[in-house]
Amino acid sequence: MNSLPRLAAVAIICAVAGCGDDHLSAEGRTLLRVGHFPNVTHAQGLVAHGLARAGKGWFEERLGPDVEIEWMVYDAGPSAMEGLLSRTLDLTYVGPSPAVNAHVKAKGTDIRVVAGAARGGAALVVQGDGRIAAPADFRGRTIATPQLGNTQDVACRAWLTENGFHVTQTGGDVIVLPTQNPDQLALFQKGDLDAVWTVEPWVSRLEREARGKVFLEEKDALTTVLVASSPFLEKRPDLARRFVAAHAELTQWIAANPAEAQRLVREEFRAETKKDMPAELLAHCWPRLRFDTSVDAGAFDSFVRSAQAAGFLRDAGDVSRIVSVP
Repeated sequence: MNSLPRLAAVAIICAVAGCGDDHLSAEGRTLLRVGHFPNVTHAQGLVAHGLARAGKGWFEERLGPDVEIEWMVYDAGPSAMEGLLSRTLDLTYVGPSPAVNAHVKAKGTDIRVVAGAARGGAALVVQGDGRIAAPADFRGRTIATPQLGNTQDVACRAWLTENGFHVTQTGGDVIVLPTQNPDQLALFQKGDLDAVWTVEPWVSRLEREARGKVFLEEKDALTTVLVASSPFLEKRPDLARRFVAAHAELTQWIAANPAEAQRLVREEFRAETKKDMPAELLAHCWPRLRFDTSVDAGAFDSFVRSAQAAGFLRDAGDVSRIVSVP
């Protein structure tokens, strides 16, 4: 057997046996795939992606020349979680509810929360005409949330249930209508929505552009976490530790440099969405956010209870191992 057939045979065996490395870039560097959303609550992802776009990558500089980061932008938590579960994504910024749902779906094996990222920035906004002044006034009303099963959708349904309303996915005493954020604003302006439970900058836009009034604000709620796939943590624990350390350093920088951080967030938001975020709008919503890396497993018990109250999780299983800081 000459060398070429022998090499071809080895390649076939490796392909079948799975001995190739999907974490290598075309240049032979370690490839790290990181996701985030174009949301203010994902400021670390926006800032880091923007710096990478400008050739000044925050994580890239701290992880070294042997590591290449592929930044991936998602519109919703479930799609990002599918990326982790299918192992096409290594880490992502995401809301806690999609992380819990994915953890349960994978029977506690494939998803781990490695750090916190942001708290606050979520609120229930009602029409400013006084039609809703107390919890009882929500009966027969329509509330929009960003997406079925996302963190704000679960929080909304759980809150309504706690206040004595019967809520289903299609109706009940209060209609909860999953609606994309831009459509929420337009419908709210027309008066077709009585309230919206969402995150910044949409909370501020509803206030400033549609005369909405904040009825309930989740000031200390865990809004965004950094999640990793378990296979990545197991195969590359040192790289995971260094990434989490760089994330913590970036979080501290954002908190200490709000003006510069807001500029970078606006620039990257424009690059990803082709739309402008006014500086005044971002400055208005920024104080509602607290960028913080702290996270504990106990916080996820409350998310499980909220999801169960909202009818999303029948058997949550054990979430005690969902937090695993490398």
